[in-house]
Amino acid sequence: MLEPKVWQLTAGSAVLGLVLAAGAVALAGPWDSGQRKAERDWAAAQDRTGGAHHDGERVRMPAPAPSAAGVLAELGVSATSLSAPADLPADLTSALGPLLESPDLGPAPSASVVDVATGEQLFGRRADRPMAPASTIKIATAVAALSALGPDHRIPTTVVTADSGKGGDDKPDASGADDKAGDKGENPTEITLVGGGDATLDRGDLRHLATDTARALRDRGVHRVTVRFDVSLYSGPREHPIGPNDNIAPVTALMAGQGRLDDSAADTFGGPAPRSGDPAGDAADVFADLLRERGLKTSGAPAAARAPEDADRLAVTYSRPVSALVERMLTNSDNDIAESLVRQTAIEAGRPASFAGAQQAVQAELKKLKLPVDGALLRDGSGLNRHDRLTSGLLTALLARAADPERPELRPVLTGLPVAGFSGTLQGRYTDADATTGSGLIRAKTGTLTGVNSLAGTVVGPGGRLLAFAFLAEEAPAPDTAQRALDHLSAELVS
Repeated sequence: MLEPKVWQLTAGSAVLGLVLAAGAVALAGPWDSGQRKAERDWAAAQDRTGGAHHDGERVRMPAPAPSAAGVLAELGVSATSLSAPADLPADLTSALGPLLESPDLGPAPSASVVDVATGEQLFGRRADRPMAPASTIKIATAVAALSALGPDHRIPTTVVTADSGKGGDDKPDASGADDKAGDKGENPTEITLVGGGDATLDRGDLRHLATDTARALRDRGVHRVTVRFDVSLYSGPREHPIGPNDNIAPVTALMAGQGRLDDSAADTFGGPAPRSGDPAGDAADVFADLLRERGLKTSGAPAAARAPEDADRLAVTYSRPVSALVERMLTNSDNDIAESLVRQTAIEAGRPASFAGAQQAVQAELKKLKLPVDGALLRDGSGLNRHDRLTSGLLTALLARAADPERPELRPVLTGLPVAGFSGTLQGRYTDADATTGSGLIRAKTGTLTGVNSLAGTVVGPGGRLLAFAFLAEEAPAPDTAQRALDHLSAELVS
């Protein structure tokens, strides 16, 4: 028989273990049959043709992840019994205050640390001051998109035609060459590749789309086509205000491989690469080539045109679910996905799919969630715009809302954050001696522009409480030293 003290220690350890396990599930969820839901959806969506486009439907909503408070209630234990010490804010002030004075963070950095369970701000320094967030704005992009669209929404790319009659020869041309002049007496069937705004569309998706299109056309007795492409879903300027840049392609409703002109399109997207000036036209050219490989003749080069309103759908391919897109955007800091998601949010809200329409839609969605958006300016979804403004207080509020048991659809915001020292944009960080305690334990979104450095994420802090933090720095003298200072700040929160 266990002695009383040993029994008490064992029982206490069991309760603490359950709490930590529940907290880990809440952070990494939602889960489904032992697999993180977004990962399961990503695997299920590998064959991205066919299927259902969840437009307006909210099917298969993720179940709420277990919360520590719920587990403790079943055990008859109060959640407040594991609260951080009453003097935690003072401890944070003494720990973080001197680090914020580092000249590596510029003259006036902003900081916010929040207890996720209660929403209480445990530490704040200029937390309500709007500052340039750089890529940490993608947290706002993710929350707005998941809230407006739902985690299961998938973005379609379609091929349509308004021609119902038979076109071209009865037999395909074995050579597969373009017939630019066309044979006398033949009327090619016009088909249109319609961009839906999927920034992850790649050559493999176009290959499946071409296969399905060729099959549908053969069933109609069609062997000669004229290819058009429709990018009218988006409006306003295509170029980001920063101009042509390796960090982002022209923002258009149709692209393949994010318009990348090097081998990075074959790998996981993310990071700078030379970009095409006409990603939509390039995608249409690839699609036409793939149709010819499947025995169809094409008449002339693809050209931009709006699809007829009464067109029939020949084929469709869908993006991965928004939950997976959000995770990929946050982990890799993918600017193209970010601009796609804010435009999808605008479309859902009935606003123009433009930079201006997206800004209005995202801010309206955040207001619906009762988040502190005063002073916020979201001029884009990626954070490349130096005129963007967020507060560190808003960033921690966004993270806390994503962990809310009543908002399970927002959980991919947390699961998509890079892991310190292990994944995404944090893979090579937290290597200095004063920051290694954060390696593997901190999940955070990075942000970097010239003179601007930011970091916002989550960590289990003293007392076993999940903390959300955000640090914003402007006029930082050098990115490397600023990043190390931010890593040190966040590592101080590790329990």
